[in-house]
Amino acid sequence: MNLFTDIRTLVIDSLAAMTAEGTLPEGLDFANVAVEPPRDAAHGDMATNAAMVLAKPAKMKPRDIAEALAAKLGADTRVASAEVAGPGFLNLRLEASVWQEVLGKVLKVGEAYGRSDLGQGKKVNVEYVSANPTGPLHVGHTRGAVFGDALASLLDYAGYEVTREYYINDGGAQVDVLARSAYLRYLEAHGQTVEFPDGTYPGEYLKDVGAALKDKYGAQFIDQPEEIWLEEIRNAATEMMMDLIRGDLALLGIKMDVFYSEKSLYGTGRIETALESLDAKGLIYEGVLEPPKGKKPDDWEPREQTLFKSTEHGDDVDRPVKKSDGAWTYFAPDIAYHYDKVSRGFDMLIDIFGADHGGYVKRMKAAVSALSDGQVPLDIKLCQLVKLFKDGQEFKMSKRAGTFVTLRDVVEAVGADVTRFMLLTRKNDQGFDFDLDKALEQSKDNPVFYVQYANARIHSTLRKASEAGIATDDATLASAELSTLAHDAQLSVARKIAEWPRQVEIAARTNEPHRIAFFLYDLASDLHGLYHLGKSEMSLRFVNESSQTATHANLALARSVSIVISAGLGILGVKPAQEM
Repeated sequence: MNLFTDIRTLVIDSLAAMTAEGTLPEGLDFANVAVEPPRDAAHGDMATNAAMVLAKPAKMKPRDIAEALAAKLGADTRVASAEVAGPGFLNLRLEASVWQEVLGKVLKVGEAYGRSDLGQGKKVNVEYVSANPTGPLHVGHTRGAVFGDALASLLDYAGYEVTREYYINDGGAQVDVLARSAYLRYLEAHGQTVEFPDGTYPGEYLKDVGAALKDKYGAQFIDQPEEIWLEEIRNAATEMMMDLIRGDLALLGIKMDVFYSEKSLYGTGRIETALESLDAKGLIYEGVLEPPKGKKPDDWEPREQTLFKSTEHGDDVDRPVKKSDGAWTYFAPDIAYHYDKVSRGFDMLIDIFGADHGGYVKRMKAAVSALSDGQVPLDIKLCQLVKLFKDGQEFKMSKRAGTFVTLRDVVEAVGADVTRFMLLTRKNDQGFDFDLDKALEQSKDNPVFYVQYANARIHSTLRKASEAGIATDDATLASAELSTLAHDAQLSVARKIAEWPRQVEIAARTNEPHRIAFFLYDLASDLHGLYHLGKSEMSLRFVNESSQTATHANLALARSVSIVISAGLGILGVKPAQEM
């Protein structure tokens, strides 16, 4: 139900007819022919690049192709005009009835409008958050969590089979640091005075962990050497931290399908199996890497390591997977983890990383390319840093966390819906200044308020109309005389609604859920503009006291906006407001 796809089909069919008639030569590839909104809305409703992309292979002038195509398109009842511009661009204007009919379709299918079969049921694994289980999630994790969850919902909406996954980094040295920090809180819970040396976690959130450890183990670990208690404390503290993290995610309405433990890769043969797979392809060897850029030769100690030929799959340099002392590098378990994902049969992998993982992108893509023989694409999205502001000042610290602002701090300050929407109003690879005061402001400058207010305004109008005895159910509104919606402002809203399926597919193809937030703001802006015009023009009022026919049509338009806003907010994980 994508009008742009329908008109593109019309263009392709017209080009095929021109080929059959001999106007165009045989064998032309129409794959790059597009139909999209023109850059300047004054130029028309849609534009096609057909003449421009076909001119060279057809050995014809673009304008000659455009003029012949314009004649074909102009014969279709949906096309009001087809005008050639410049060297061969073709601008189309559609009949008002086309936009009016879209509203009828929206009201008949409800929130299924815009859903797509783009994904064709392909299996996608979206890994996000994946924070070390050493404390509560901070504001940086919050952005990755919101982005990843919205992307997963977007892909589901676009017809993919999506698995949401969290990779628990519980196999490295940081969980030993957690254990030592928790042990200090355990001693504190027994009444001892403790100090936290550099490198440990002093946050107050570990006080509860220390108390729980006291309840579980009593005094058995007091004055005992580390080798006696480290593993027990580490396992117990890690599980308690994961419970804390699950609770943090629940505040944002995020529920993972899979929690995958890094520790499960060690001592189980999984790392060895993954590297054996690469070795069988001739991609593992023993060698010495060149010194890193910027290192002086006398600063570099060459040593033989086990290396992965990542350069054969697009990386800048080969990467070590085993150190000279026989220990695995950090990269080795990551290869094994992605080997596991490939083995589970996913058609596409998406990793959401923090900004500090930029240097990891090429090596990880090379690994997945090698492991899957180039059959499973990996897209890595980096989420840039978030700065919080309150009262005009940067808001930097949570007392409970010790050194950072937590996810819980943000949600408690502005709410889950506001947090999610605001963090999606900027592309993930751009830094974000989150103004807590602005997030609660009731104005056009606050995008989440502006969109929610549009939906609440529509629901308020529908309630009042219903109280006045006017039928407002979708079936009645779908059968309204929609031809009365002829004003430019009304048709502008209808055109925006018609763009929704296209925007969903573009956002899903590019893995960019922020496009949904942008679209909703624009749609809300058009709706508010139409509402204000109704104050001076009676015919544009949603409830037109002089015409029940016009009222039903106007309400049909408003209700269609609400359907799209609700669907879009659903993708973003935000509950649509029905009153404010």
